[in-house]
Amino acid sequence: MRKVLIPTKLDKFAATMLSDRGYQVVLDAATPLDELVKANSDAEVLIVRSEKITPEIIDLLPNLKLIVRAGAGYNTIDIKYARKHDIDVMNTPGANSNAVAEEVIAMMLAVSRHVVAGDISTRKGDWEKSKFMGHELTGKTIGILGLGHIGQLLVKRLSGFEMKVLGYDPMLSPALAEKLGVELTSVEHIFTESDFISLHIPENDETRGMINRRLLELMKPGAMLLNCARAGILNEADLRAVKAEKKIFFCNDVYPKDVAGEKPIADVCDLMLPHLGANTFEANFVAAKRAAEQTIAYFEQGITNCVVNKALPDGLDAKYQKLAYVLTSLTNAYLGKENPTRIETSFYGDLAKYAKWMTPPIAAGIAAEFAPDTTPSDAEHYLSDAGIELVNREVDNNKHYGEAMTIDLFVGGNLIYKASARGTITENNLMISRLNDFDQLYLEPTGHHLFVEYKDEPGVIGRIAGILGEKNINIVDIRAPQDLKSGLSLTVVKTNVEVPEMLVEKIREAVNASKAFQFTYLP
Repeated sequence: MRKVLIPTKLDKFAATMLSDRGYQVVLDAATPLDELVKANSDAEVLIVRSEKITPEIIDLLPNLKLIVRAGAGYNTIDIKYARKHDIDVMNTPGANSNAVAEEVIAMMLAVSRHVVAGDISTRKGDWEKSKFMGHELTGKTIGILGLGHIGQLLVKRLSGFEMKVLGYDPMLSPALAEKLGVELTSVEHIFTESDFISLHIPENDETRGMINRRLLELMKPGAMLLNCARAGILNEADLRAVKAEKKIFFCNDVYPKDVAGEKPIADVCDLMLPHLGANTFEANFVAAKRAAEQTIAYFEQGITNCVVNKALPDGLDAKYQKLAYVLTSLTNAYLGKENPTRIETSFYGDLAKYAKWMTPPIAAGIAAEFAPDTTPSDAEHYLSDAGIELVNREVDNNKHYGEAMTIDLFVGGNLIYKASARGTITENNLMISRLNDFDQLYLEPTGHHLFVEYKDEPGVIGRIAGILGEKNINIVDIRAPQDLKSGLSLTVVKTNVEVPEMLVEKIREAVNASKAFQFTYLP
């Protein structure tokens, strides 16, 4: 019998549902977490809300296999440490979304119409009607940073107010944005043009402190900023410096710690709530129900689609990540000593929905020291720190490339020089179909390959083969596509051993090659 530990105030439906399926459930929100964990060290499942799950807590549960966050955000859980100990971490995306979306609207209306101050004043016996002149939402512009479950529901709930909606979310497709009635734009444009700005982005290394003085100074005088996401995304000191000057209104529901006591941000809040975003009976029930359902599906059906710390998402063949690594490594080798400043990717067919999972192998293809099994966000952060811009292009699936991908590396500030490769998986093997304008390459990249690019003329392949033969290097396979527009040819020779650099240089000089390099891929 699997033991499930629920050390939080979660609707009892979860415990009932799990118990009915034969799980042993301990539901206890009163005992301190560390004491409860020590008393239930044999638990295999941990279902939490906002409790902080640290390496120390994880170490106290040697049988732990699954942590379920009954809610969306999981920044309170050390997912990397969990992954190292082969523990899956799930969230229940969307369970709290409607509650948070409605809270945002409640705060917008409360401050715009002086609901709280007006109530306090009237209860005192005052009649300060002229003091509480307010603003309407109708016809105003709202900017939403983050258009996941909450952001999209906020758009729908605001539709009756006839507001113009600006949005920022790199993962949202233009087609879906158009369907929602959202104008996708930059963060800067949102802060410049919006009367209301609502934050719905996660807190991570990329977003921490993202809402800073530079952005806040762009806001309209009298505009309203609402943070029902995470405290760390906002630089409180910068808000404090700008708020009075710009007469910005600020509504807040998130803090570094959900505990009693004075809040340092209180002096700049026009309305502050004790993290009530998900605090509805409906949201608590839905989160509990989904946490239980996902736990059962995980152990009984092997369903892992809500695992947030997995190395590979459901439905993605690991070979495609290897392909992304090979294409990036090959284009990087083609560039030689030039360092890429921009990477552009195209993912065709069903691969488009797995684009972010290709980022770690792409980063590894650029830098040998980067581990390809890291998280997509870590890979994005690594590339950004290296000054390399990563752009995922919209694709035209009418080209019928199937499940294929193209990786382009650009060099220089003007991006005038690039290397490009396309590939796919054929008969369960990696296949490079194109390098630059050398189409129909059809190269299986495993092993040692010598790439030689040169002005097309007779006898070149023979000279290359002769030089290799002199050193007793056996030729396993040869590919020799042409680029008719440029008059260049490419010979790719697969050899039984790696070709020494001195021999590569000799071949370069012998055929007057524009490019000559060794490429080895040994999975």
